[in-house]
Amino acid sequence: MCNVDKRLEQKINEKIEEALANMNEIRHLAKSLDTRENSESFKYGLVIGRLYNSFYYQSRRILKRDPTKDEFFEFLQILRKRENDILKMIH
Repeated sequence: MCNVDKRLEQKINEKIEEALANMNEIRHLAKSLDTRENSESFKYGLVIGRLYNSFYYQSRRILKRDPTKDEFFEFLQILRKRENDILKMIH
């Protein structure tokens, strides 16, 4: 990552770890909202939504502004790198 502020990058990685550690919350939420209890794509969507919300909020808190397009694309790169970790925890 070259354009994202290091504080923001660190916070994004912390939020990914937090989401992985709290996967039971995601499973419970998915079970409460989705009639297909084992919908992996729904759970994945919940995790990504949670992480996107954190990314946007932390950008506003740390940088005092909305994230740029470049920062958003770098956020997506972080997610791609961690995709297998996220998918493993969903199962």
